[in-house]
Amino acid sequence: MSAIRICLSDPVLRAAGLILALQGAVACSFNPYVSTLAVNSFGFGDRGYAIILALASLVAVSASVYGGIRADQTARRKRITLTAILALLTGCLLMTVHPTRWTFALTAAFLIPISSVTFGQVFALARLAATRYPPDLRDGIMAVIRALFAAPFVVVLPLWSVAFAAGAPVTLIFPVAFVLSILMLAAVLRLWPADGTARWDDRPSGLSFRAALSEMGQPRVAARVIALGAVFSASTVYMAIVSLVMVRSVGRGPQDVALYVGLVAGLEVPFMLMIPGLTRGIPSTRLIFAGAALYCLHVALLPALAGSPLVWLLVLPAAIGGAVILTVPIAYLQDLLADRPGAGASLMAVQRLAGDVIAAGCFSLGTTLSGYGAVALFGVAASLIGAASLRVADRR
Repeated sequence: MSAIRICLSDPVLRAAGLILALQGAVACSFNPYVSTLAVNSFGFGDRGYAIILALASLVAVSASVYGGIRADQTARRKRITLTAILALLTGCLLMTVHPTRWTFALTAAFLIPISSVTFGQVFALARLAATRYPPDLRDGIMAVIRALFAAPFVVVLPLWSVAFAAGAPVTLIFPVAFVLSILMLAAVLRLWPADGTARWDDRPSGLSFRAALSEMGQPRVAARVIALGAVFSASTVYMAIVSLVMVRSVGRGPQDVALYVGLVAGLEVPFMLMIPGLTRGIPSTRLIFAGAALYCLHVALLPALAGSPLVWLLVLPAAIGGAVILTVPIAYLQDLLADRPGAGASLMAVQRLAGDVIAAGCFSLGTTLSGYGAVALFGVAASLIGAASLRVADRR
């Protein structure tokens, strides 16, 4: 509760939370449906979607790493964040006025992934702002900020469920995301502290781009980021298959997808807020392994139970496990490069790249050999191997 009060009363943390909440609203409007849009609406097929997913991951991590290093080099975090949001706004505008096959490919594979820079820079801002508070409150503050990204899923996805049940086209997500991106742009312009005027120490790093990359590429850092990426791949697999297994042939539709994803994300929020207090003293890698095991249970069973009422029971292990694997790695990654808030935050994008590439491989291999059930099992295996590898690496 102390962390929540701080986030509500501190203008900078409040701004970070608002921007992340708006980005969460965009993400929950787009992420559950990108696979069905690519495969079914725009005719790219399973292999085409796997290519789009891999390209999007590569663009996202390149932009995030470049943006994070530049933010540390120049301490101009606001300007870099504005550029990222403009990419999101442009992509959503193009899909609103000219929703063709190749416009979708450009938006999904390039413009929206560039906007992922915003996620890392908001966390860098929050981490810097949190340095003004006692150390024992900082993990709680970061957990609250992360929970605000998930909070819109509780409201937005049920609204999409109602809209799709009433016959709205799935492409309606783009004009809505365009409006949300305008609000994000306004929030950064009005509420983000001007570069060089913050009340904490944020000096340019003085490192060259190559030196900063070398710092990020140290074996002790890279190995852990890849292992966390493997853990995260289960989440990407889940988002890729949820709208492909909840289809009319099993008595489901887009409204069920929105409701399921919304329930999972909604339940994640209270668990995210409870984790720092309930797990104090437990090693991060042990928590990540336990969270991955719970999350993998839901991913493995989702294709089999998609048409059954029992599928709704999976939201509980999904929410508990998801709260852990989405929250605990944030501080873990930032601590790997504690003196470089921008580069440390961009490690989340590198982790995401590793996870998305692994997930794309799981999707391609699973659909080639069998189907979406095999995709889920490959994602589960990769996630558990990553969590086990992380525990072994930290023990040594």
